[in-house]
Amino acid sequence: MSINFIKNSKKDYYKLLDKVFESGFLSEGNMVKDFEKKFGKLVGAEAVAVNNGGSALLAILKYINLKEFDVVVPTNTFMATPLAVKNAGGNIIWADCNKYDLCLSFEDLKKRITSKTKAVIVVHIGGHIAFDIFKIKEFCKKKKIFLIEDCAHAHGAQYCGIKAGSFGIAGAYSFYATKTMPLGEGGAVVSRNKKLIEWVKKFRNYGKFDYKVEGFNYRMNEVTAALGLVQLKNLPKILAWKRQLAKKYDKIFKNRLILPEGMRSGYYKYIVFDKNVKDGTGKVYDELCHEIMGDKVNLPNSQWIKENHSCPQMNYGWNKSNLSVKALKKYLLG
Repeated sequence: MSINFIKNSKKDYYKLLDKVFESGFLSEGNMVKDFEKKFGKLVGAEAVAVNNGGSALLAILKYINLKEFDVVVPTNTFMATPLAVKNAGGNIIWADCNKYDLCLSFEDLKKRITSKTKAVIVVHIGGHIAFDIFKIKEFCKKKKIFLIEDCAHAHGAQYCGIKAGSFGIAGAYSFYATKTMPLGEGGAVVSRNKKLIEWVKKFRNYGKFDYKVEGFNYRMNEVTAALGLVQLKNLPKILAWKRQLAKKYDKIFKNRLILPEGMRSGYYKYIVFDKNVKDGTGKVYDELCHEIMGDKVNLPNSQWIKENHSCPQMNYGWNKSNLSVKALKKYLLG
């Protein structure tokens, strides 16, 4: 995302910073509470702000108390996902993705389930929600397995009106510097499970005040939350800009990821099955997590995706975005 968008919001941000300094609280103040309330309203669930997306995922996994149980994880994700499982004491069970959406394959998921499976993590890749999410949700419900959503890419995403983070027990959002709603750092746990929400509030703050929850410091500070309120205000403009550019790309790229009916993407990435795109942002992921961690497992769809996709620019403020479709096609493809 272009830093100019933040620069254009400096006045709003400085006003909120004045309120932070006047309050006397740089942490555990009203700015975080306001951000949580407004972000929760956006995603249709309660929200707890934390210091980053990895901490959000770790908090959810700690809540369900893995105790060496298995967690199914798609290999086509960022290392934060499997590392959160490992740090929560769970066993990582790798699963394949679909070629058509880059997300967890329902068919492969079914092969990975055993009596030790306690949770499944769905990663919403590239800004859209996993196409198989409804089947995965019903399957997990039937098997009494916790469904957790990694929503690091999914700001603004919804499927048939349901927002990312509302399909399972909880979702983990990231506000890292490259995300659709960047705060530099930051994250949030979202859930409709009030018991989980109250537990996470203690977990992020050392377990205060009765210390029955074995937590640590995963708090978001007031300065970050102030920027979060500014970026929440900016988010509709960011999403509109990305969706407008995506419409242009739809006319240029035929061999692309095609969204199903009822899907609305936040377009963190625009995914094409073409390796010859000029001025792109590379791939969503050019390494598979199971390979990074030295595990040997046959996941053919993920391997194919690794080798056969790329992402044209979707960073907010890209200076070529105003070109006509014809001119943009010539620029990107020659």
